[in-house]
Amino acid sequence: MSRRPVIGIATQTLPDVPGEQQPCWLMGRSYIEELRKVGAVPWVIPLIPHDPDTLQEIFNRLDGVFITGGVDVDPSRYREEKSPLCGRTDPDRDSVEISLLQHAMARQLPVLAVCRGIQILNVACGGTLYQDVTAQVPAALKHDFFPTPEKPSRNYLAHDITVKPGSRLRHILGDAVVPVNSMHHQAIKDLAPHLVATAYAPDGIIEGVEGTDTQYLIAVQWHPEELTETQPCMARLFTTFTQAASVA
Repeated sequence: MSRRPVIGIATQTLPDVPGEQQPCWLMGRSYIEELRKVGAVPWVIPLIPHDPDTLQEIFNRLDGVFITGGVDVDPSRYREEKSPLCGRTDPDRDSVEISLLQHAMARQLPVLAVCRGIQILNVACGGTLYQDVTAQVPAALKHDFFPTPEKPSRNYLAHDITVKPGSRLRHILGDAVVPVNSMHHQAIKDLAPHLVATAYAPDGIIEGVEGTDTQYLIAVQWHPEELTETQPCMARLFTTFTQAASVA
């Protein structure tokens, strides 16, 4: 019998509201639910970069790492000044996730990353980002289909992606062209060494990357956790990831 794999998920800072709420660490329920549904044990990680010993104790108990969507990566992490078009950042989250990814890659733990996750993975490996796709890539499609009170859906299929033949991502998704949702305004600019692009939007924006060795290391720019009920290929991202992290 295999025990259920423990998957680490870094949180995000929710600032305090004076007189109402102290600062919090939080994470969206849909990510947790998708991992739970496929048999993983989600472990939500606090943002305590000032306590590396405690973080290391948490990291040592993990069988895999899942990096989620969220606020923008601080441009200082890829040696750029912050543009006015860059949104809210969370330096503690950047620090913890980079440490978490470095731990996972050093120990060949399976990694699945989505949206912001593909961006922080690229930065952790030495790449850079567009701080705002619309401003920096004039020919780009609209990518920022964020939910609004009028249009709250997170599963709107905004555009297709083309998946590279022979890639692990192509093997999982099954098809060469796949429709995806799109809720981001930043994206990979310079691809990091030791990562390979495996999926693209029609405008050339990188939508998927993976590692160059045998480690299960997959990152996508879209939000597959919102599409698992309607697209079986998106559910396979979570099942294959959990299988890779399973411990005998």
